[in-house]
Amino acid sequence: MTEETAAPPREPGRARALFSTADFRLLRTALTAYARQTDDREELARINALHHRLGTYVPSDG
Repeated sequence: MTEETAAPPREPGRARALFSTADFRLLRTALTAYARQTDDREELARINALHHRLGTYVPSDG
């Protein structure tokens, strides 16, 4: 192909959210339940950090 016949580059499409607000709440609820079941302190620290990061997107309901 030559440059004259090559198709112009396409612009990237509009970004869409991967998760909904309800998804973040569900993930936080699942993490909370899992955190209560684990005895591994390192795993619990990772769970708590993820729970906190998810909370920055969806504030807790009081």
